[in-house]
Amino acid sequence: MDNAAYATLTRQTGLRSELHTLAHNVANVSTVGFQREALIFSEYVERVGEAGEGLSMAAARARLTDRSQGQLVQTGGQFDLAIEGEGYFLVDTPDGQQLTRSGSFAPNADGELVAPDGARLLDSGRAAVFIPDGVNGVHIASDGSLSVDGTPLGEIGLFVPNDPVKMNRAAGSRFSVDGEINELPEPRMAQGFLEQSNVDPVLEISRLIEVQRAYETGRNFLNAEDDRIRNVIRTLSS
Repeated sequence: MDNAAYATLTRQTGLRSELHTLAHNVANVSTVGFQREALIFSEYVERVGEAGEGLSMAAARARLTDRSQGQLVQTGGQFDLAIEGEGYFLVDTPDGQQLTRSGSFAPNADGELVAPDGARLLDSGRAAVFIPDGVNGVHIASDGSLSVDGTPLGEIGLFVPNDPVKMNRAAGSRFSVDGEINELPEPRMAQGFLEQSNVDPVLEISRLIEVQRAYETGRNFLNAEDDRIRNVIRTLSS
């Protein structure tokens, strides 16, 4: 395989990864609290021959999470919460504590506020948020202070990773973190609202079409190069 084919092959690998990422974003357009992901392409140069020539190739090895805020939609649900600004809710899952901006919660049979899949919402002290049975009104202030029937009960905290680079995408709109998670000193949230996905479907689908066309162009080039090499081998063998 010649240098042009090697360079094209590395580009194809990156484009294929971007296709998967874009498709995943499009599939989560309606996922509450989902943050879109993008790939970062970089160039690296491989030395070839003995004269010091270099071969420039592309790599897509880094992922970037778009942390811009999605649209806040009013639901009126007293256990629906949307984050204003930065920060994440901390939930306790079977895979450990994870961060999310999806604020759709409801009390379970034990009175704990949980996500639809049963993951428990944690307060500022990283304990489960408990709602007593039989209360008439639940109020959550913009700073996360929780009160029931006018009686202060606790505080729902927001958290940020000490190193955002160590955030790893988990299921749905959640992230696991390889490192420390710190409480946000000035949390801001809105009760009765949910944050929608920050994926722009028009832009994402447009980019998906663009990348798919680029991938097909590269594939056609590799097929043409393969045919050329086969013809050369046949000619030399005859």
